[in-house]
Amino acid sequence: MLLAVISDSHIAAPNHWFGAVFDRYLARADCLIHCGDMVGADLFHFMLAHPALHAVRGNCDQFTTPHDRPTLHSFALTTPRGHALNIGVAHGWGERASVWKRVWESFPDHQLICYGHTHRRDWSLHQGARILNPGSLAEGSLALVTLADDGELSCEFVDISPAH
Repeated sequence: MLLAVISDSHIAAPNHWFGAVFDRYLARADCLIHCGDMVGADLFHFMLAHPALHAVRGNCDQFTTPHDRPTLHSFALTTPRGHALNIGVAHGWGERASVWKRVWESFPDHQLICYGHTHRRDWSLHQGARILNPGSLAEGSLALVTLADDGELSCEFVDISPAH
């Protein structure tokens, strides 16, 4: 199972660059996670085309929609072999060096915790939970996470040309 994780796209509407990123990396994912700071409703509506979008509100997201995003979001995925993965998603808040810890504390008993805000990549393990920050999409970073049938997680960071 493939999860595409992005954050801090900082564009209000889809443009040619975002469309190319979406087509190449995001559309094929079984699950698409956006960790906040989209900044525009038009981008959010574009991303709703993905059948398994999970998105949270970031501190730069001042728009509202009928499908508004929470600040904290939790959901579960199950592999074909029955391994469950609890996923927590938040943008993050406060002092940047400890954003990961505040987000981690918000999701007890989760195996994967995704966050943004710092624009810095993070793939770490803390007390049995994988902590992921895909970096800033606007600055040319996203993450592809593979959930194997046995429940194991692996992460590949992808470098792309940054948005202009």
